[in-house]
Amino acid sequence: MTYRLGVLVSHPIQYLSPWFRHLANKLDLEVFYAHRQSARGQAEAGFGVEFDWDVPLLEGYSYRWLTNVARQHGLRSFGGCDTPEIYDIIQHGRFDAFLVFGWNRKSSIQAILACKRTGTPVLMRGDSQLNSTRSPLKSAAKFIPYRLLLPRLDGHLYVGKRNKEYLQHYGVREDRLFFVPHFVDNDYFARSAKRSEVSSDSLRIRDELGIPRDAFVFIYAGKMIPEKRPQDFIQALSKILYTQTSPNIHALLIGDGPMRSFLEKLAKPHSDRIHFVGFQNQTRLPLFYQASDALILPGQETWGLVVNEAAACGIPSVVSDAAGCATDLIEEGVTGYTFPMGDVNALAGSLSVLMQALASDRSALYGGLKRVVSLYSIEKATKGLAQALQGVTEGRAGTLLKAAR
Repeated sequence: MTYRLGVLVSHPIQYLSPWFRHLANKLDLEVFYAHRQSARGQAEAGFGVEFDWDVPLLEGYSYRWLTNVARQHGLRSFGGCDTPEIYDIIQHGRFDAFLVFGWNRKSSIQAILACKRTGTPVLMRGDSQLNSTRSPLKSAAKFIPYRLLLPRLDGHLYVGKRNKEYLQHYGVREDRLFFVPHFVDNDYFARSAKRSEVSSDSLRIRDELGIPRDAFVFIYAGKMIPEKRPQDFIQALSKILYTQTSPNIHALLIGDGPMRSFLEKLAKPHSDRIHFVGFQNQTRLPLFYQASDALILPGQETWGLVVNEAAACGIPSVVSDAAGCATDLIEEGVTGYTFPMGDVNALAGSLSVLMQALASDRSALYGGLKRVVSLYSIEKATKGLAQALQGVTEGRAGTLLKAAR
């Protein structure tokens, strides 16, 4: 007999679906979704364009749509996901444990209360960190309710060092903390990047944009919104282009959003070097990573999964110290570099240092990236989940997951 695990997620997420397919081969899994995200909803979430993901989100595992009774459905407010039927589902579902992603929506609290009422062990996975930009007043207001809620859950699946510190800050005990790292489908990105290299598709991307094949290319991939600070990347790159004599440097900016027109004006003096390619769906991203030499993540991030994607494709990153992944994925000079968020001069310096490092010894950085990819993977996350399930279900029916492959 294997574990029966229920999972509540706000909506289908491209990063989680590969994990659910993987888990479906190892346990009795049922995933519940609280909201049907529309193409328009994606645009409103900051992507700037309406689209549907071009990778399978609902294949290979058992799932169910919950009835959302909220007056205004959506992901932008606490009440936008209201699914009271989760009470009956958990009461009659005979789950060995129930996993909830986040606690910032009404449906999540409903599931947690249902688990407590029925004695079902509840696991939580999130990626919050302490060094966010929220005001001291807001932080103080959250302390008491979070301090009351979080320690009372049976287990927390922390994704990295800063997330663990966050949970410890709110009183979660060590024996309730299980490392289930943030990851992407590393095999998919690595295979796709290799395929684009072998087929020369990545070189054709450079040719189409007028980028010399021997140029050093930085890439930004993300929403063009203030929190992500894409303007810092353009300003830092401009400093390098102004101060160096004919540097063979180019930049790709992937994405869209409310800041795009402003960013295009900011980059206009170097429009022959800074290329805006718009939103690119999941199947196209490895192609652009393979056409680049380094990723830039300049803003505030609870984590920053694009750094995982880039590492899987074999390219290092320069990451803001306000990104949650900085302490986990970036080892200075080994997998990339960090800089103080908002310090454009420091960012420009890190870009220059990285170019020099890659010019002298690319193999050292690539070796570090392989180690990161192996640690932040579906397999490691599955093993962490297995430990969590064993920890919260001792004395209950169920056996340990099959060994992660």
